Amino acid sequence: MKAVVLGYHNIGCTGVEALLRNGISIQAVFTHRDNPEETIWFRSVAELAASTDIPVYAPDDINHPLWIERIRELAPDIIFSFYYRNIVGPEILAIPPSGCLNLHGSLLPKYRGRVPINWALVNGEKETGVTLHYMTARPDEGNIVARQKIRIDNDDTALTLHGKAAAAAAAMLDDVLPAIKDGTASGTPQDHEKATSFGGRRPEDGEINWSLDAVAVRNLVRAVTRPYPGAFSFAGDRKCFFWTVTETNGN
Repeated sequence: MKAVVLGYHNIGCTGVEALLRNGISIQAVFTHRDNPEETIWFRSVAELAASTDIPVYAPDDINHPLWIERIRELAPDIIFSFYYRNIVGPEILAIPPSGCLNLHGSLLPKYRGRVPINWALVNGEKETGVTLHYMTARPDEGNIVARQKIRIDNDDTALTLHGKAAAAAAAMLDDVLPAIKDGTASGTPQDHEKATSFGGRRPEDGEINWSLDAVAVRNLVRAVTRPYPGAFSFAGDRKCFFWTVTETNGN
């Protein structure tokens, strides 16, 4: 089976490694240039692909006709998206005969959209997971091929939860890729009535609202602590960051 991979971040590396481990031939990897304004704490898909002699591209617009034609020329049987940050248009989705699969960092249909791991922590969830689903014109709404649950412990941060997600994704892919290769994998429609969706987060979203209870404040802190921009508040004109906090029973 020939595949094209769209990938970034640790999950992108996890996906590439799983495909190679399961005997899928990767024709090319499409990734992103690192943003100089972003703290790059995660692994590089570009470096991993280059180390295994896989052609690597980082287009600004993968939906440009030149890149659409390039993907057609590669003639993939399937396309995998592993934490690729841009929307993939219908012309690309129509290319591979076995469809396009995306790996999302939540238990869909919950937490569709951006940065689901951070949002799960902000909202105090006790469980999340990873989902492999077919890609459709509307992001994160396609039929589900596989899911793997992850327990969120009280001391988890976004960093530790990303590590759990990568491990869960590797296990899930090893389980399901043989069926994908032999054409026996099936998809289950999502229950759209149970869907939740969240947008991206900005550094300014880390400002602490002191009207919230202690649990909610701590959840925000662990959702955006290092390597993320951090939770903060102001003492006069002084900006103070809170990288870790502990709940106490005060009088």
